[in-house]
Amino acid sequence: MNSSKGAWKSAIFIIFVEVAERFAYYGVAGNLFSYLTKVVGQPTTTAAKNVNIWQGVSALFPVVGGFLADSYTGRFWTILVSSIIYLIGLVLLTISVSIESMAHRHAFFFVALYILAIGEGGHKPCVQTFAADQFDDNLPEEKAAKSSFFNWWYVGIVCGATAAVLVVIYVQDYVGWNFGFGMLAVAVAASLLVFLIGSRTYRRQAPVGSPFTRMAQVVVAAVRKRRLSEREGHGICQEEESNGIGLEGGARIPTLVRTSRFKFVDKAMIIDDIDASREKRNQWRLCSINQVQEVKLLLQLIPIWFSCLMFAVVIAQLGTYFTKQGSTMNRSIGSNFHIPAASFQVFTGLTILTAVLLYERLFVPLARRVTGHSSGITILQRIGFGLFLSIITMVVAASIEARRVGIARKHELIDSPKSVVPMRIWWLVPQYMLMGLSDVFTIVGLQELFYDQMPVEMRSIGAAAYISVVGVGSFLSSVLISIVQGISSRSGHKWLGNNINQANLHYFYLVLAALSAVNLCGYICIAKGFAYKKIESQDHSTEKD
Repeated sequence: MNSSKGAWKSAIFIIFVEVAERFAYYGVAGNLFSYLTKVVGQPTTTAAKNVNIWQGVSALFPVVGGFLADSYTGRFWTILVSSIIYLIGLVLLTISVSIESMAHRHAFFFVALYILAIGEGGHKPCVQTFAADQFDDNLPEEKAAKSSFFNWWYVGIVCGATAAVLVVIYVQDYVGWNFGFGMLAVAVAASLLVFLIGSRTYRRQAPVGSPFTRMAQVVVAAVRKRRLSEREGHGICQEEESNGIGLEGGARIPTLVRTSRFKFVDKAMIIDDIDASREKRNQWRLCSINQVQEVKLLLQLIPIWFSCLMFAVVIAQLGTYFTKQGSTMNRSIGSNFHIPAASFQVFTGLTILTAVLLYERLFVPLARRVTGHSSGITILQRIGFGLFLSIITMVVAASIEARRVGIARKHELIDSPKSVVPMRIWWLVPQYMLMGLSDVFTIVGLQELFYDQMPVEMRSIGAAAYISVVGVGSFLSSVLISIVQGISSRSGHKWLGNNINQANLHYFYLVLAALSAVNLCGYICIAKGFAYKKIESQDHSTEKD
């Protein structure tokens, strides 16, 4: 498989799996808040926390799945097994909503829900990385194709999510939950079949054992030689000891250029008297330049990870409080049809689809002429602009919620949370669209950053790392809700109560906007000191981004 056409052909088989999985995930997550409040009967805050916790667990399991894929099982087998587990979870979910006993139904439902989370653990970190692996960086044509891959990949998964929001949520609300979940199971089963059909064409990267061992060796070696300077040594270790790292077909991991950051870990590659006297190096005493540079790559990605958590907190409102707002508003079209509140997430998906196309076809070519950069703007600039848009999203959402509460007060509906406020749900469209725009810049940017800047043998873990941003952000959203409720209750008027008309939700949105603004300032400081990966080439070195 030597052409970009062949690489795309293999990638499309894999993309189909991800589209189906996103269809299934959003078919569950998109309406989970409504199921918990309407069917289970949970209070608004409890339901919001349960949604956030499940989404958080679903986004943290990929850390384990990514580690297993990179270290032992390989991406292909991890995808296959996790897809089977995911299918089992969907089948159980479909069965659970038909159980007559409410107590047993709810217990069965939550067991099935967390089986899905386990399936997500192997699926999320591997599918995108496995698809990107089909493009060979050593072939210029395929390397150029990979540059566009992440945008089109995101188009695919948004199509799956949008279809779920438009079709599945309506079926769940107006036909039956068992039919809705059954559709998801059929889609995942079909995608699994397609994935197996294309299995003979895939490029596969062999697992290399725990990559964390290589990281630990650098730390231990650096600590052992903490008092040794490079002038006192016998040079530095240039050669990478054979460890099986590479792609099928003989492609090797590129040699990384030595950088001046995190100088302490450089001590791990200094050859001292003990190292010089040995025929074979002790990897816990002496590490190669490549090994040390891999640790540096990880160290500089950690602050970026932390600085994107507030963005994930903002995103968490999409399936909880945004939906709650919509459920209190006029959702009728004509005399008989009512739009499910959760279905308004389709505007986020449609915005993403449109924005990605415009970004790829218009923005990148124009920006490229101005900046001279192959991608128009750098990955970190893209992420930063998305963080800025998330602040605007919360400010707009707060102003619209304040208007909704004002209308409820005017019509004396403040004490009637179940009454429909005479305000069209279309007022919520701007905040959904802004959420989609910020998603295009930040999430796609994070996907590319944690694939491109991670050590090659840790790319599944890199995918899990960006996914875990969303997971930890979901947990933080639950924590913030509890903190805000605790502080506000001291004043005698508790925020975010079950009566949304008295919940001061607009103030909560402004708190998120303020925290996001502070976070953006920190991100800018971190991004200014970020050094993109550089690899050795025949004419010395080239910058990866």
